[in-house]
This record gives sequence, C-alpha cells and structure tokens, in this order.
Amino acid sequence: MAGSEVKADAWIKEYITPWDVYEHGIKRLLAYKRTQFQEMYIVETGAYGKALVLDGKWQSCTGDEFLYHEPLVHPAMIAHQAPKTALILGGGEGATVREILRWTTIERVVMVDIDGEVVDACKEHLPEMHQGAFEDSRLELVIGDALQYLADTKEKWDIIISDLSDPIEEGPSFQLFTQEYFQQIKGVLASGGFFVVQAGPTAIAEIQLHARLVKTLRTVFPHVTSYASPVPTYAVPWGFALASDTSINTRPEPEEIDALLAEKTTGGFKLIDGISLLGLLQTPAYVRKAIAEADMIYTLKEPPKFFGKGVKGNE
Repeated sequence: MAGSEVKADAWIKEYITPWDVYEHGIKRLLAYKRTQFQEMYIVETGAYGKALVLDGKWQSCTGDEFLYHEPLVHPAMIAHQAPKTALILGGGEGATVREILRWTTIERVVMVDIDGEVVDACKEHLPEMHQGAFEDSRLELVIGDALQYLADTKEKWDIIISDLSDPIEEGPSFQLFTQEYFQQIKGVLASGGFFVVQAGPTAIAEIQLHARLVKTLRTVFPHVTSYASPVPTYAVPWGFALASDTSINTRPEPEEIDALLAEKTTGGFKLIDGISLLGLLQTPAYVRKAIAEADMIYTLKEPPKFFGKGVKGNE
C-alpha cells in the first residue's frame, strides 16, 4: 500500500473465519516447542510486545492482555465482594493468577494447567504477565487435567475461572466447554460463589460459539450473564460468561465499585473501575438475540469445534 512501510520479515497468520485472516508481524521467536499436548510459540511482535501462541491461536500479548485478563477475573470477584478462595483451570501465562492476587481477601488460589512445559516457558519468557505471581505463597500450582482435579477435589471454591485455550479439535481443552464440565464446576462451587468462562468471540461472523456456550451454561446455572471486551490482537471482541446460583447485579453503582476496589484490592488496574464494569455488563442486543436463538447445547457427545489454526511463515 502506498505510504506504508512493512517492517516484519516473519508473520503468524491466524485464520479468524473461512474468509478472514489476521497476520501478526513478528520480530523475534523467543521459544518454540511441540509439547505432549499442543504446539507452542512465544514470540515478540512489532506492535504489541511478547505473545503466547498455542496451536496457532493467539492466547495473549503483553501489550493488550489486560483487556482480556481484567474482565476475565474482576466481574466475578466484584460480584462476590470478598472472595477467599479461587480455582483457575488453565491460565498458563500466570496473568489470571496475578489479577486474582490483587484481592487482599484472597487466602488460597489453585491453578490447574495440563501443560507444564507451557507454564515453565511462560515463567521464563513472560515475566511481564505473571509479575512474580507464581512465587506468591497463596498459590498452589497443579500440573494436571482439569476434569480429574474437579473429580478429586473435596474443596468448595468462592471463585472458579475457566481460562482455557480455545476448543479446537486438535487441542487439549475442547471437552471443557460442555454441559458435563459445567455440572462438575457447579458441584465444587461454594454457596454464593461465581464461575466465569472465557467464551469465545462475539464478532458477528463468529457469534454462534459464544451463544451456544451461554445457552449451555443456562442449563446448569440459573443466573448467567454474557459480556465482552475488545482485544486488538484477537481482531475481535472477546466474550465471557459469568454464572452463579446467586443473582448477578448487571447495573452496579460505579461509585460503590470504586470504593470496593479501593478497600479490597492493591489497585494497578488499566481497565476495570466502576464505570468500565457497568459498561461491560450491558450485553448488546445482537448478542442477546444470538443467545436466544442458539440451537445447540454442547455436551461430551457434541462438543464445540472452534474454527481454524494459525500458521507461521516468512514474508
């Protein structure tokens, strides 16, 4: 294009839909490994800093990860008001743990990730994301299968966060977006607890996965709220679903939220405050319509199938 200067020699091409591609210009490859479970890249981009890529799908990037991790964690924490325990399923970069540990009420966090090689690589190459969270005495890191952990645990959790990689068929997590999985979650959620799941894109061309996930959650929990955050390196707004047996206040008073955060967190937020939370929780009409019209409940027999993988190539 006239007047434009392309600086990258290497690119990661991510297929968004059968008709859309997002290419990320790469400055350096920091780590690569085909683990037992997935293919991992850690790269340095030209515009957004360092990023984790699993099975060709962008996971998070230091330049804009706060637009994913803060909305993933804090609406549930705020809804609870004073959580003491949290269970994270996935979350290899450590940024989800980082955000939970901002809460001074938190006494215990368990993070369960199936891929220890990815976690180790993130510890080494992505300190900007975990910011030392793996060293916090309140954290117990478990390398293992989320379903097995849920089956074995006798604990009840105030907050459960499902921060899993996208449910592509070749990946390790597609079964963890199903009705059976959500029923297991409900069984270990404490009374008055909240569960949040990263629930796929809410872009027009890709809304079906999110809509079906929310509809599936509503067969298990009486209260489910859909919300989304714009994440530039995903190329689309990213959806989340907050679920509980307790009602969810989707119109909180901003001043009350700001006071709560000032009292019970260590601060440092880039996105979340009272006004931002109020905005996040206002589900757009097109999303509500898609959820109402969703035609499938995800089960182990019929799990979700996320579109596409990415590829790395040279200019």
